[in-house]
Amino acid sequence: MGLFDLFFRRKSPTLPAPSVTQTERRRNPRRDAPKGTRVLIIDDSPTITAALGKILRSAGYVTLGAADAEHGLDILRKNMPAIVFLDIVLPGMNGFSALRMIRRNPLTRDIPVIMMSGNEQATEQFFGTRIGADDFLKKPFSRFEVFSRIERLLDDSLIPRRIVPKVPEPEETTPEQPNAR
Repeated sequence: MGLFDLFFRRKSPTLPAPSVTQTERRRNPRRDAPKGTRVLIIDDSPTITAALGKILRSAGYVTLGAADAEHGLDILRKNMPAIVFLDIVLPGMNGFSALRMIRRNPLTRDIPVIMMSGNEQATEQFFGTRIGADDFLKKPFSRFEVFSRIERLLDDSLIPRRIVPKVPEPEETTPEQPNAR
């Protein structure tokens, strides 16, 4: 093996085998919301906002962005997006507080929210509290992960909807008959 081979020959990287869900996903066509569906990205990282925006726009979504929760909530009220991607760790108001405000407002409470974080402590806190978010996306994320999160929120008409836990209906009971003596 010569110097050329040592410096310029590329070794083919060994790629991990795709997971079962990725393999299944590739067999089925992706389900997208209708083209033009608005998505709000609230994240203080311009890199994350740009990357996520590019992924979403490639599938026909219209993206709106905010670098902090206060600005994001203002955009949310004015534009009423179909989905919100909300970072947990933000300057000023954090993502948990922003989510509480979204859920308390009757006009925005039914908008699906996907929380995001690369911070391990924030991730643990999210899973410990589950304060009303519809899903969670751990940073860094892949295109596949982004669309699988959105796909979980689509109803039969391909409209994003909140995942509301189903409460079992109480069983019908008949009033007890008094004992005859």
